[in-house]
This record gives sequence, C-alpha cells and structure tokens, in this order.
Amino acid sequence: AWEEIDYHGAGTPGGVNFGWDCREGTHDYEFTAECAAATLTDPIAEYDRAAGQAVTGGFVYRGAAYPDLQGRYFFGDYSQGKIWSMVKTGSNPDTWSAPELELDTDLRISSFGEDEAGELYVVDLAGGTVRQVVDANAPAWFLWLPLVARGETL
Repeated sequence: AWEEIDYHGAGTPGGVNFGWDCREGTHDYEFTAECAAATLTDPIAEYDRAAGQAVTGGFVYRGAAYPDLQGRYFFGDYSQGKIWSMVKTGSNPDTWSAPELELDTDLRISSFGEDEAGELYVVDLAGGTVRQVVDANAPAWFLWLPLVARGETL
C-alpha cells in the first residue's frame, strides 16, 4: 500500500481523477475495465508503508519569518510522526522535488494550520499541542516550542 500527495492547482478545471479505487500512488491494484479506460492524474509524491501509513496534508509556507522555507510544501504522517517538505521545480505546476525528511518526531500529526501571516503550525492529537514550524537554523530550543501547554485548549 502507498500514501500519496496529489496536486490540483487553484483555478484549474475540476474533474481530475487521482485513481481511487484503481491504484494507490502510481501503483495499480484494481484491474477493471473502468480502471483501464480511466484517464488518471499521477500524484506529485508518494511513499510506501515502511515510511508511514497515514499522510496528513499540509500547506505551502508563505510566511515572512523564515525566508529559506518560502514556497516549500510541508506535510506529515500521522502514524510515524514524520514531517517532509518539497518544492516546485521549474514552471510546470505538477513538477515537484522529491520529498525531504525534515523531522522525525513522536507526534501524532493530525493537521497543519496557517495563520494570517502565512506561518505554519502542526497539531499533535496525542499530545494535545499546537507547534509552530520554524527554520532549522533558528535557535534549537525554539524548534518545537509548544504554543499550547499540555492540558490547555485553544
């Protein structure tokens, strides 16, 4: 089984078929006449179950605090706590770099969020925390500073 990242740009026509239930990622598993006849849109990235079992979609960083992160798409895996990023390569909106592992955590990443300034946040369902995504060049103590202490709510 495979986890995938699909991309459908804003303002593009709808109706694309990402392949469910004919395949996962670019890997066929259903060989029906409907699947054989379908025009399928490939994912921009995929990973197998050795890397994780439940992709959590994220956001493209558009904030100003960390210029080195500008334009990178951040996403995670709920079951493994991994956070990856990737960036568009060239002018083709469907062409992205290979995902780069940014952090391997013990978080249960259930969601990403974005504030009005374009800064990104990660929600840890198991720990009950919201944490800001920051540049690895920031001071080490700040990398995973919880915004909400355990036991508090937003």
